[in-house]
Amino acid sequence: MRRGLISHRKGELADAVVDARIARVRGAMREARCDVLVLYSNNTRPAAVSWLTGFVPYWSEALLVLLPDRPPVLVVALTYRVKSWIEATSRAAEVRHTPRVGQEAARLIASAKADAAVAIPDLGQMPAGIVEDMCASGPRLVLTDGSEMFARLRAKADPAEIAFAAKAASIAQRALMTPSPEILGAGVSATVAAIERQARALGAEEAYIAVAPDLARDARLRRMEGDARFGTSFAVRASVAYRGTWIRVVRTFAQAARVEEAALALSAAAAALPSATGFAAFASWLVEGCRIAQPLESLLGSRVAAASPLTPGALVSVQATL
Repeated sequence: MRRGLISHRKGELADAVVDARIARVRGAMREARCDVLVLYSNNTRPAAVSWLTGFVPYWSEALLVLLPDRPPVLVVALTYRVKSWIEATSRAAEVRHTPRVGQEAARLIASAKADAAVAIPDLGQMPAGIVEDMCASGPRLVLTDGSEMFARLRAKADPAEIAFAAKAASIAQRALMTPSPEILGAGVSATVAAIERQARALGAEEAYIAVAPDLARDARLRRMEGDARFGTSFAVRASVAYRGTWIRVVRTFAQAARVEEAALALSAAAAALPSATGFAAFASWLVEGCRIAQPLESLLGSRVAAASPLTPGALVSVQATL
């Protein structure tokens, strides 16, 4: 879980970057003849709102309302107790607090245009109660799914997003190098605690550590607790968030030659993306990224039933097992 309120450095996400993203979104809205864009956010689907405002929720939910002629308005179900924190860490021009975010968002939109065409990316993932509140409070509003439009805008990462991913990757790599032989010898719990502690000390907003304690028996990475011991070969994965951008990094503890062979094969396969042909030699593989709002969404992989085509320039995390 997140511990403490996120504190952002002002220079990391420049106003010009956010303004450019908003301008691109508004251009796409005009092309699609859409009056308003509404983005849903909660602690598991924060990326769409974070991309346009920098706001990363800890809990509860929020809607970002982007009208054609005014700055973004963030409608949150959080209390006034965190109002100053939200204003300090986001680029929303106005923050409104209410337990019924759908109701308030619809009223705001309807006051500008009663029969507005409202595009909502990932409309099918929005809680039914929020959709019902929007329909009840704005009965003439026309709600449509804006997923395709928004996914095109997010497809290619901009330099700011790449910089955040690089920072998150650096945190994960440094944290995974933390455990000493003594800590590794103490078992899974001590190792996980040391890695997570270091990741947070380095600035991670969130860190999830998964392990495969004995690769000879089971290569699946999973979150574990208890006093399990590591086998001769094992792997540890750190999933780290920084400024709303998530990455995964895996460190494998095994025979050095075998690790080097696997690393070279993975690098070659990743370099061939968006083609997946380079992964033919792997027993399993997975490419994750963010299309709209969910960080680390499964896009391609040996066990992904509905693959999402990758766009050149997309920001992804790749993992594979030989």
